[in-house]
Amino acid sequence: MYDSLVPFVENVVQIAWDVLERSDEISDPNDASRFLVQTVAQLVVKGERRRLILLNRAIDDYRRYKQARAA
Repeated sequence: MYDSLVPFVENVVQIAWDVLERSDEISDPNDASRFLVQTVAQLVVKGERRRLILLNRAIDDYRRYKQARAA
């Protein structure tokens, strides 16, 4: 089961990354990748498997995180 979740999480993170990168919202790639992986992994551990929910949540959470750090 775990082996099948790793590519799933990687795919979701990559799509979220692409969206954020296209909108020029990634200023620190290491911080962004760490944040996205942690966010998606936590949701998957809690049982979320719907790709669209994971994507939207990761993107929205990253935007809030980045905004809070700027304040």
